[in-house]
Amino acid sequence: MNRCSFLFITLLAPCVFTLSASNVPQAQATLPVLSNTAKKAPPAEKQLPSIAPTIKNTPQPVAITATATKKPVKGSKGSAEPICTIDTSSDGPIILGSKGSIASVKEKVAQVTCATEAPAARETKRPRLAAINKHITSKSAIILDAETGDTIFAKSPDNPRQPASTIKVLTGMIAIKRLKKNEKVEVSRHAEKMPRSKVYLSTQKQYKANDLINAVLLASANDASVALAEKIAGSEKDFAKLMTLHARLWGAKNTICRTASGLTAKGQQSTARDLAQIFRHAMQDREFAKRMKRTKIKTSYGKLLRNHNRALWQVNGALAGKTGYTNMARQTYVGQFQRGDDTIVVAIMGSETMWTDIKRLVEYGFKRKEQVRIAQLEKTKSES
Repeated sequence: MNRCSFLFITLLAPCVFTLSASNVPQAQATLPVLSNTAKKAPPAEKQLPSIAPTIKNTPQPVAITATATKKPVKGSKGSAEPICTIDTSSDGPIILGSKGSIASVKEKVAQVTCATEAPAARETKRPRLAAINKHITSKSAIILDAETGDTIFAKSPDNPRQPASTIKVLTGMIAIKRLKKNEKVEVSRHAEKMPRSKVYLSTQKQYKANDLINAVLLASANDASVALAEKIAGSEKDFAKLMTLHARLWGAKNTICRTASGLTAKGQQSTARDLAQIFRHAMQDREFAKRMKRTKIKTSYGKLLRNHNRALWQVNGALAGKTGYTNMARQTYVGQFQRGDDTIVVAIMGSETMWTDIKRLVEYGFKRKEQVRIAQLEKTKSES
């Protein structure tokens, strides 16, 4: 046995060398599967002479196949941390590199990295909607599909709160149904002394019901609300009972009325869901909807009434709405919006930034409707 052969056997004891008689410089070593626990071969006294110069072709790199398994990474949805293992059972022997030592092979194996597998191709990616709760100050809010009554979004929608002037939707609707437009309405001292908002009615005059209804729905007049209530029911207290009954008939089960104006009163309450349901039903009445869409109108006695609902000229798709405010209730609102074939009802209570909240909720509502429509189309396609 010559010295070269002895060194090969000493260094590469686990390897089986096959030497060709016709082509001695070309050597191939077959190695068993390497494990991370395999011990390194003891260093030789003399370094093995490199055989690279005698090989005609450029030495091939280590051929290693690695299988990867996914391990979820905490805090990152859908990401994966690959775990790699060496698999040589099906790919044949590992080919030594130019250095020609087991240590060099181990070094190459240690440097193997596995890229995370690419996620499976998805269908059309839908835009993610921001968490609207974090971007509104309203204590409670709701978005309803005006056609079906289905809830699109809700934030504490059934928490009872003071409704403020949004309750005047009931006052106006009952007056439309109970009084003729030209019917005369007298004004009591109680009505005349109502605080703002008001149109400054006088006990010395009579007013047409049509003018007072517009004053209630557009200018949110408290004095006009009480005058209409007393005309219809004899007293504001009895009229409030009538309002509560109408709310019940429209599915507003958590609404209790104590005043015709919505001014803060003990025991008076409503919810965002109830306000939305009431307004949704009211807008099905053509006369009510027609009045609520106006931005301004003159009374028969020449007074200009301006609509308090700024959404009519500030929010795309606004059809109608009723505002409200008291120190106890804070800002309240209920309104209906339409874009294309979609119509939604938005109600908020206890807001500090009413108009900003309304704009954000309206945008969210229509985007959510679009998402639902896309999902339904995709479902229909997959089933067909």
